Amino acid sequence: MDLTKLTTERRNNKTMNLDELSSLEILTIMNEEDAKVSLAIKDKLKDIDVVVNEIIKSFNQGGRLIYMGAGTSGRLGILDAAECVPTFGTDPEMVQGLIAGGDQAMTVAVEGAEDSKELAANDLKNLNLNEKDIVIGIAASGRTPYVIGGLEYAKSVNATTATIACNHNALISQYATYPIEVDAGPEVLTGSTRLKAGTSQKLILNMLSTVSMIGIGKVYNNLMVDVKATNEKLVERSKRIIMEATDCNYETAEKTFNLADENVKLAIVMILTGDSLEEASTRLEKGKGFIKNSI
Repeated sequence: MDLTKLTTERRNNKTMNLDELSSLEILTIMNEEDAKVSLAIKDKLKDIDVVVNEIIKSFNQGGRLIYMGAGTSGRLGILDAAECVPTFGTDPEMVQGLIAGGDQAMTVAVEGAEDSKELAANDLKNLNLNEKDIVIGIAASGRTPYVIGGLEYAKSVNATTATIACNHNALISQYATYPIEVDAGPEVLTGSTRLKAGTSQKLILNMLSTVSMIGIGKVYNNLMVDVKATNEKLVERSKRIIMEATDCNYETAEKTFNLADENVKLAIVMILTGDSLEEASTRLEKGKGFIKNSI
């Protein structure tokens, strides 16, 4: 295994004396290095856009988005998947994250898990992966065997494949139809890919999930109209979203929100059209979930 060619393993010339710097000096360098991340991503927006449209295509045919990774990469995939449920009202099955070593690997490293291709294949088999799904392998190094094994299995069942790597000419890119490679330079702390590499991955995952959800009608203007009101804050946010979308007062928003069984999107269509709950539901179904196609 030759790691010398990986940017994520190189030493950063700016931090050769990292342990001799003041805390403020270190913070300043970290901030300067972090600023390079968004610029590196900017150069890859076209590649990210291609993957977004593949995710939308998968969702529209009833498929799922599956993230796969080890360590930080796996944890970030699981985080993004988990946040889709409250933010966009998705079924937990729709966007899922897999980490090498299973749930326990979220907090404790599982020895050897990331080196097993077979483990990845078994994880996907347990999900009954099929040709409607899209699998996105995430690896800062771009060479994680667990990710490669997952991509190989995904291709064997004709699922769509994409990758996110933080090195150019990444090995995992060779196993995906739609690779994304973002190189933001060596880490401040050599090899600590939870830093810039992790930030790159998080920003890209934000883009993939958010823009694909917009693409299937889960946003109206810039409002998250499929939000799930699972706590008091989100109940109030839901009412405010209804008010913003319809220019109604608080009382109307609250009343309609309750009539719509706390479904923000239905409440908005009911107010904008004057329809009953059943009529609004039919409108949304015909409009394929897009409010602007339903009013």
